[in-house]
Amino acid sequence: MLESNSGFMNENIQAVVSVVIPTRNRPYIVSKAVTSVLAQTIKSIEVIVVVDGPDEATVNKLKQIEDTRLRVIALPVNLGSSGARNVGVREAKGTWIAFLDDDDEWLPEKIERQLEVAYQSSYAFPVVSCRFFANTSEGQLIWPKRLPLPSEPVSEYLFVRNSLFVGETFIATSTILTRKELLEKIPFNENLPRHEDFDWLVRVSVTEGVGIEFVLEPMAILDVVWVSKRKSLSNINKWQYSLNWVRSVRDIVTSRAYSALVTTVVSAQAASDRDFRAFIPLLWEAIKFGKPRFLDILLYFSMWLIPRDFRQLLRFIFNKNFGKITQQTLFKKHV
Repeated sequence: MLESNSGFMNENIQAVVSVVIPTRNRPYIVSKAVTSVLAQTIKSIEVIVVVDGPDEATVNKLKQIEDTRLRVIALPVNLGSSGARNVGVREAKGTWIAFLDDDDEWLPEKIERQLEVAYQSSYAFPVVSCRFFANTSEGQLIWPKRLPLPSEPVSEYLFVRNSLFVGETFIATSTILTRKELLEKIPFNENLPRHEDFDWLVRVSVTEGVGIEFVLEPMAILDVVWVSKRKSLSNINKWQYSLNWVRSVRDIVTSRAYSALVTTVVSAQAASDRDFRAFIPLLWEAIKFGKPRFLDILLYFSMWLIPRDFRQLLRFIFNKNFGKITQQTLFKKHV
């Protein structure tokens, strides 16, 4: 493991927050992400860019950023996003850890606002997220549209949809800030090339002392792509993989969340693959082990019967006419 930097942080300045950015083969994109972190109003931070495998171009590009708070860790082999994040956590000097994907950006007050929420939290291990500007094929939207309700299980908030369209609920990894101690206790699962973000969230959500907190305003800018470019490091796109992961968390998600995972996350993969052999088995899986609602079944059939391009057109029309919700409505704590 090779570490380089523009100069170590002044020993008199203790990093309160360590920001971990995994990247590979995107030197100009990650530089933009780093710049947005260094522009934070909170200055007692360190930025740890973990270059996930041999990538001289990215290392050299980051050397041009002259800021003592930047550290670059170049891994000799590719570990995947989970492994790269875990390396960054282990190397972090801060009490708090925040994550940023290399193609996302933060607004300047993001960390400051999240620390305010974290320090006021009643939870021993708050996981602080925020709303964000989502750059989608339908334009720039503000997600999530609603925040978790009191006592709402995290798995239901994440996966149980009350709308035909996505964006109602969301916790993106690039918005998360939490204690290093929690991430040392429950690291990202390095055996998961997909769903690793959801996996971490549902596992920590059932851990004693953990609670989800939110900054109401959007504090980040994320590119949201349905066939995610972040998964380009892995070509695993088969629904069987997703189903195996869903089954692995069945004991820690609610029955409603389990059926929603099968009828949306897994079925989306199977329908995209046009593997019609999965239609009956997946529907039975949701009914046998979950508690599907009418909307879950409706979404399930829409995945199979309505072409993706037409669903995207419907989503575009919906967001154009109904997605421009007012700031007053959006920033209500419980919508």
